[in-house]
Amino acid sequence: MRSIDWVDGAIEIIDQRRLPGEVVRRRLATVAELVDAVRSLAVRGAPALGVAGALGVVLAAREHPDDPVARDAAVRRIATARPTAVNLATGVARAASRLADGPEAVLAAALAVRDEEIAASAAMAASGADLVAELCGASARILTHCNTGGLAAVTGGTALAVVTELHRRGVLREVIASETRPLLQGARLTAWELAQAGVPYRVATDGAGPYLMARGDVDAVLVGADRICANLDVVNKIGTYAHALGAARAGIPFIVVAPESTIDESTPDGGAVPIEDRDPGEVLRFGGTAAAPAGAAAVNPAFDVTPCDLVTAIVTDRRVIRAGRLHTRAGCPHR
Repeated sequence: MRSIDWVDGAIEIIDQRRLPGEVVRRRLATVAELVDAVRSLAVRGAPALGVAGALGVVLAAREHPDDPVARDAAVRRIATARPTAVNLATGVARAASRLADGPEAVLAAALAVRDEEIAASAAMAASGADLVAELCGASARILTHCNTGGLAAVTGGTALAVVTELHRRGVLREVIASETRPLLQGARLTAWELAQAGVPYRVATDGAGPYLMARGDVDAVLVGADRICANLDVVNKIGTYAHALGAARAGIPFIVVAPESTIDESTPDGGAVPIEDRDPGEVLRFGGTAAAPAGAAAVNPAFDVTPCDLVTAIVTDRRVIRAGRLHTRAGCPHR
């Protein structure tokens, strides 16, 4: 299934808030509905957000065919619905560049973004699996963080596309899916996708990851990215930095898998990235149940920055960037 697509004149998504309990497809026919879906994480994942942004411009053009001021305001609302993931704004810009040519030209540009992300997933799966096999040999135990499968990228995915390709090749021993607090994208979404694909997995708490690496239960960490800066700093779901530190200490590869569209040459480093702070209630409650005492305060950054010197390699749909850190654990040969 495609996590997001253009169907009969509207955007159709899988509502990720409803998983794993039920698979609900939702139609988004207005800019307001799309912006709400993006902000509420009904649609999420950097590549999928790029497609959402591009298709959202189609909605804006159709809603305001004779009012360019209102149309451009709607386009800006889409582009800024979530500030950290660069793909959203990039997808908007791609489609908006064709506004002067009419709605059909905008739709063609948006569908091109969709098709490019689908192709990118397949390319990353192949080259990423080749890299993991090179670094870790014929049997790999992989830790992932957040959700990086087809739900996050139309089809296939980024890091999880590599995982499923390793499984297809028969060289994947197990996946440890980090739960990804506070909204449990790993436990809810990644575990669901792995089960659908028949991939062996276990769910672990976020804090368990570095210890599991230290005791030798993980051969490599594979994550996605919401933005990769010009210096190769990686912005990804909160908790990624801790896993990168754990991987460096344990001497195992830390590999980032993301399409070229996630690399932002205009942002020099992670310090220049606006990090989204989300509703503290996401930390204090879950599923409508209080998880902390009444009156408790919370801080809820949605993303963190992993410095480039903790990254072993970045796999995109076009290249493998050897970012510098060697791993040293016995049993995984040096590059």
